[in-house]
Formats: sequence, C-alpha cells, structure tokens
Amino acid sequence: MASSAFLKLACAVLMCMVVIAPHAEAAITCSTVTKDIAQCISYLKGGDSPSDACCTGVKTLKSLASTPEDKKTACNCLKTAAASVTGLDAKKAAALPGKCGVSIPYSISPQTDCSKVN
Repeated sequence: MASSAFLKLACAVLMCMVVIAPHAEAAITCSTVTKDIAQCISYLKGGDSPSDACCTGVKTLKSLASTPEDKKTACNCLKTAAASVTGLDAKKAAALPGKCGVSIPYSISPQTDCSKVN
C-alpha cells in the first residue's frame, strides 16, 4: 500500500516537472544580446562586411529569441544599443540580419517600436 502511494506521488512530481520545465528557462537578457552583437560594432561603424564572428552572434541571438517575449526583449536591447553607439551606420544596422542570412521581425534601429514585435 505504501509503495502504491509512493508511486502515485512520484508520478505527480514527474508530471509537475514536465509541465513546469519549459517555463523555467531564463528569458533572454540585454547582456546576452550585447555579448552576441559585440563582434558587429566595427562593421556597424563603417566596416566593409560583417565578420564571421558577428554573423555567428546574430544567428545565436535569433535562435535564443524564440518566444514573443524574448523577441521584444532582444528588440528593446538592440534599440537601446543602437541609440547608444556613436558613429553607428543606421542603414548597416537595419541590414545586418540579412547580411548574415537571417530574418528577424523588426529593424535594428533607435526608432523601432518593439511593442509590436511578435
């Protein structure tokens, strides 16, 4: 009888872990965004083309920002970063994802309305 109760409790705990686990993952942070995009600064300030390290960071950022909330956070972080970097070429910033072969649902610009990102 005791083993039956233990088995039921173990199953209940396992079910809770399965349900909660996807929600327990940490959301994307601005430090993650900054780290992933840091290699792009020289290109965004006038370089000829984005480096392989830059594009790797852009692709990593795209894969990390998979939920609507993470996409909004990434957008806001990029928007803030774009506004704070002096000498940033706005056209290159907006075109950066495409140059790296990825598509994101917003433009990297200080004027982007991140509240509309899904």
